Amino acid sequence: MTVVRAALTQVSWPGSKDEMLDKHEVLARKAVAEGAQVLCFQELFYGPYFGITQDAKYYRYAEPADGPVVQRFAALAKELGVVSVLPIYEEQQAGVYYNSAVVVDADGSVLGTYRKVHIPHVDRFWEKFYFRPGNLGYPVFETAVGKVGVTICYDRHFPEGWRALGLAGAEIVFNPNASKPGLSNRLWELEQPTAAAANGYFVCVPNRVGREDNEYGDQAVDFYGTSYVVDPRGNYVGDRASSTEEELLVRDLDLDLVRAARDDWQFYRDRRPDAYGSLVTP
Repeated sequence: MTVVRAALTQVSWPGSKDEMLDKHEVLARKAVAEGAQVLCFQELFYGPYFGITQDAKYYRYAEPADGPVVQRFAALAKELGVVSVLPIYEEQQAGVYYNSAVVVDADGSVLGTYRKVHIPHVDRFWEKFYFRPGNLGYPVFETAVGKVGVTICYDRHFPEGWRALGLAGAEIVFNPNASKPGLSNRLWELEQPTAAAANGYFVCVPNRVGREDNEYGDQAVDFYGTSYVVDPRGNYVGDRASSTEEELLVRDLDLDLVRAARDDWQFYRDRRPDAYGSLVTP
């Protein structure tokens, strides 16, 4: 297909896992009613963003990649006929946890998992307490809407991952986030459009929104929303989402632009991998 309609969720934490799951099911149904063929939820979509603190009680949010949450939304994907990117807290085994995204095809089949490669550990992003670094590389999934890749939040600061997905043939890359005001504000505006233009694919960026003070009180941060989609030339596709309110962002992606951008720029032809050896030297 040439034009793919994509949907991104931008949701605040209501205070319970069950409410969050129900909220996302409602949004998934709404997205498909609006014609969406692929959707992506925000980072760690069914819980609070628990990196705010270092507390072992949040380990209980972890589930296997074929656990109840994925089973529920894979069944929903099959019912609705929608490709789904499900960012979860993955338990490989007791004590081994990853920040992951499971990709489900439009027929409900689970295509595989991406595990967040780069794990931050800074003030109120204490992720090394919760996650091991990903060990599955940068897979690209053949879906009903085309070739889909995933990065997660902090991964966006590292251009090598974006390039790996382009080399593997990605046409659409989803980057679910939990991003707050501070040092990241300017990078939020720059990195994803730059990655899209440098690699010649669409980048779709859902973010959390609102202040999770119902979970963390005075330690809570304000997630700034502004979810968006950029095309293979680095241009916004429509407006960015609200910075303060929940929103379902639905945008049309013309996949013909992927080939057009790559033919015009020829970045892949002109790469010099023979000159990049030092990039992988520790």
